[in-house]
Amino acid sequence: MPAVTPRDVEWAHLTGPEIREVAADPAAIAILPVGSLEQHGPHLPVFTDTRSASEAAIRAARLLDGTPPALVLPGMWTGMSEHHLPFGGTISLNYAEFHGVLRGVTRSLRALGFRRLLMVNGHGGNIDPLAVSARELAHEFGLAVVATTPWASTTERIAPLLERQRNVQHACEAETSLMMRMTPALVRRDRLEDAVQQAPAPREGRPGYSRFWSFSERAPVTGTRGDPRAGTPEKGEAILQILAEELAAAIRDPALWHAPDDVWAPGRGQGPTVPG
Repeated sequence: MPAVTPRDVEWAHLTGPEIREVAADPAAIAILPVGSLEQHGPHLPVFTDTRSASEAAIRAARLLDGTPPALVLPGMWTGMSEHHLPFGGTISLNYAEFHGVLRGVTRSLRALGFRRLLMVNGHGGNIDPLAVSARELAHEFGLAVVATTPWASTTERIAPLLERQRNVQHACEAETSLMMRMTPALVRRDRLEDAVQQAPAPREGRPGYSRFWSFSERAPVTGTRGDPRAGTPEKGEAILQILAEELAAAIRDPALWHAPDDVWAPGRGQGPTVPG
């Protein structure tokens, strides 16, 4: 059994031989937090999404207590954030570059012996491209590649904790609470009031239709959606625990982790039944 304890689940803290030992276990899972480097209003640091995805992933891996063995890679610090560029501080990839980084990570994991990869997303702009990348990478490398944005599957549990909104938005009550818990010194509490001074009214579009919207259209003036003034460290701790529990449960769910059907194999179109 790989020598992983609840305290050494961070990939960057281990040696090559220690990681190789974990990768030899067929049940071992690599976890890649996927975030962004983007503006989060006048009150939160630009690494908010990466920091929150990483913390949730690390806590989840510790909850597993080695069953199955899980290692959390350093958070991918840039994603698809071009819609935030007008507010400053944002670094963005396009889809080809985004997928290219994920492909390099996945190919490396396969070479090391890992058969399972969970990508934990912390940024709304990554949701659609990450879903496409996960599908393409599973086809290409034959690994069980799963992507999730844990905020989406925990809305009903998180909503009762929030006073001024029902779900996570951007630099809002929820994200501000997380950062108050994780990195309190980096929250500009004196700018919370500034964060909600929006004008003109945001453009919301038409339900069921997709197009590009910049955040200067979605959240004019401040780049904030939601009300960060109700954020507290206590809410942040409760939210992190919910996110970690959700991720740990998903990692232990066998329905997610079988090898992908090799639909591109020669002759696969001759029968709908999964081989084996």
